[in-house]
Amino acid sequence: MRSVAVAPAPRRQKCDHWTACPPNSYAYRLLSGGGRNKYAKICFDDELLIGEKTGRVARGINIAIVDYITGKPIATQYFDMYEGDNSGPMARFIQSAPARSLLFMVTHDDGSTRLKADAKDAIEALGSKEIRNMKFRSSWVFLAAKGFELPSGIQREKINHSDNSKNRYTGWPAEIQIEGCIPKAPQ
Repeated sequence: MRSVAVAPAPRRQKCDHWTACPPNSYAYRLLSGGGRNKYAKICFDDELLIGEKTGRVARGINIAIVDYITGKPIATQYFDMYEGDNSGPMARFIQSAPARSLLFMVTHDDGSTRLKADAKDAIEALGSKEIRNMKFRSSWVFLAAKGFELPSGIQREKINHSDNSKNRYTGWPAEIQIEGCIPKAPQ
């Protein structure tokens, strides 16, 4: 009998990346919700900040704010954009992020129905190119830096609109994600 070489199991990387981030960088993964039961997730430096396992995820726009210098989470919050008037509180939450913060945003279900100009303005001020294009049940993910510039090669935003002829889930588009590595602040 011939012996068969077995490849070792791949080593798990931070935020489930396929390859490790370079030294002195943070790993991140943003995943929008998809369908009724596939909840949005925000992972930063291997810590799940928003997701079903944390209990901190809901319909609407889910946001995590992280201190860029320390890499520590500052706040997480979700804002229902289908019911209630949550656009103003969301705009204030975004504006309250301190300088030198990273902001991560993902949608689950509907992030646009009650999204008003004040919140769109706050998100657009952070560099969003798609916030004004959001539609009912669009899947959307966005990464922003407040008070500093991210390197130009980092993917910051992605959107996928609901289209009943192409939707992966009945009435919902497929989830989308962006992931990458953010260089840590110079010491």
